[in-house]
Amino acid sequence: MSGRTPERPLVIDGCQYSNWSEPLFRQMRQGGLDALVVTVCYHEDFRETVENLIAWNRRFEAHGDLIFQGESAADVRRARAEGRTAVFFGLQNCSPIEDDIGLIEVLHRLGVRFMQLSYNNQSLLATGCYEAEDPGITRMGREAIREMNRVGLVVDMSHSAERSTLEAIELSERPIAITHANPAFWHEALRNKSDRVIAALAESGGMLGFSLYPHHLKDKSDCTLQSFCEMAARTVERFGLGIVGFGSDLCQDQPDSVVEWMRNGTWTRTRDFGEGSAGNAGFPAQPGFFRSSADFPRLLEGLRGVGFSESEVAAIAGGNWLGFFERSFGPAGSVRGSLPDDRAAAGARRHAG
Repeated sequence: MSGRTPERPLVIDGCQYSNWSEPLFRQMRQGGLDALVVTVCYHEDFRETVENLIAWNRRFEAHGDLIFQGESAADVRRARAEGRTAVFFGLQNCSPIEDDIGLIEVLHRLGVRFMQLSYNNQSLLATGCYEAEDPGITRMGREAIREMNRVGLVVDMSHSAERSTLEAIELSERPIAITHANPAFWHEALRNKSDRVIAALAESGGMLGFSLYPHHLKDKSDCTLQSFCEMAARTVERFGLGIVGFGSDLCQDQPDSVVEWMRNGTWTRTRDFGEGSAGNAGFPAQPGFFRSSADFPRLLEGLRGVGFSESEVAAIAGGNWLGFFERSFGPAGSVRGSLPDDRAAAGARRHAG
């Protein structure tokens, strides 16, 4: 044994929507965040989404020593080599394609790499998790999935209801992602996913990003690092190592008016408080172990603390997302279900929890 300190794992975060500023970009560098997916749409139409992309162009120009736009897996490696963070674009709703399927390719050319088929409500494509009934993927949704597969825009079902999510996994010829959610076996929440969904996701080669948003956590803002990491260990034991990563859903430095925008958009005049809010539409406090991107090293230590090896920590921290990026962002042709060959060994692993 050489005794050499292991190289710092590559770190990728599958979802954030913070009030972006230079201090936050510096926290990302402090935490060793090599790449992340930022939300550029909740309820915006195409033109409004383009305005958000313009704002990101200005950030790349002003803070090019810290961040740059990512479009491919190679950009993650470039970010690591240059000590910067590659920023990828994701949509939390399909509203930017309006009713025009041709805008899928346009958005991909603008750098968008993930698109949810629905936010919390019914969309033209699929059903959100707050709806009472879930009729599944719509006719346009089937065509949109086919077009997303063709161009390399990842289907994201983080906010979608169960039937729609299962149908999207089945219909998509390329693995899909649930970029920010947790298993329902750990914490029952409308946004967390059932064993049936996670099993189907694993079987198809998809990705699940563990969320650190308090409403998705056991004990919410009082969740402990030990509990979170034990959940990760149980998920790996049940479904395999190769499908999991981080999707923190961090909404740092945002005013409470923003969470009301997320819930209400322009679809209602009634205040929609949302899941777990107990009549308060404001942002909940982050758990003490993860308040900013600077805390990613604490997450990795927590994973080691429940028994994950260095190679397993590296996979969860960013290696799994990197492989998914490699298979997903280019034109059609990726092989469905191409995961690290870890499932046979997963049942024999012994972790706390």
